[in-house]
Amino acid sequence: MNDDTILKSELENWWATGISDIRPGRIRLRGHEISELILDWDFVSVIWLMAMGTTPTDSQSRLFEAALVASVDHGPQAPSIAAARMAATCGIGLNSAMATGVNLLGDVHGGAGQQCVELLYEIRELEDSGVTAGEAAQKVVDAWRLRTKYIPGFGHRFHAYDPRRDPLLGLVDAAIAEGAVGGRYLRIGKEIEAILSQGRTRAIPMNVDGATAIIYAELGFPAPLARGVFALARSVGILAHAWEESNNGTRIKGPMPRSINPRYLGST
Repeated sequence: MNDDTILKSELENWWATGISDIRPGRIRLRGHEISELILDWDFVSVIWLMAMGTTPTDSQSRLFEAALVASVDHGPQAPSIAAARMAATCGIGLNSAMATGVNLLGDVHGGAGQQCVELLYEIRELEDSGVTAGEAAQKVVDAWRLRTKYIPGFGHRFHAYDPRRDPLLGLVDAAIAEGAVGGRYLRIGKEIEAILSQGRTRAIPMNVDGATAIIYAELGFPAPLARGVFALARSVGILAHAWEESNNGTRIKGPMPRSINPRYLGST
């Protein structure tokens, strides 16, 4: 093998991918011709194909779509939305305003879905080791409580009862009845909900992050991918809000009205 052949092989392997095959006159994604995807596939199924590398069933696609729709927007109360709206008034492009919002989706704001999937998987692994179902959930929740007072996917700072919970879990029930998913993670999620509500006059119900985490776990998504698809879904709301704000005519809009100054906490 000569040096040119070695160099060519190294270059070809530099960005080697199993996702896309792009050549002059050809675009194939995960082995499917782009013409097939354009004519026969819906966008949600293409997202699944690209991220998971497999073809979803109709039931899986419907469940996945519901999780995406539920995560689209939560108004300017959400820091990612507010930041995108502010950015849109600063003379940057719409794509940069969107990036500003997406870049705020971290462990605290936007990461609960991934963390809840990790929680569900941790309980499943303990069950698989021989610990009984209820006991496994209690042990893992107790361990998490030693690290943080916030259990991801449960309770909500804005909603006493998240209106997205029941529709999503109802769809999981339907998918279980169809045989599309097994239902193990739904059962675990409800066990966590019961544990967190023990001895309280006001229950701590599952929120959208918990309900979508159950969907992603039932569908077999790796936990980090749950955050990725949440960011993808929330990008829709970020786009809409940034576009609306960019058409309002306000320049350099800050986090509070100009007539109000932040309280000064200094001594003089």
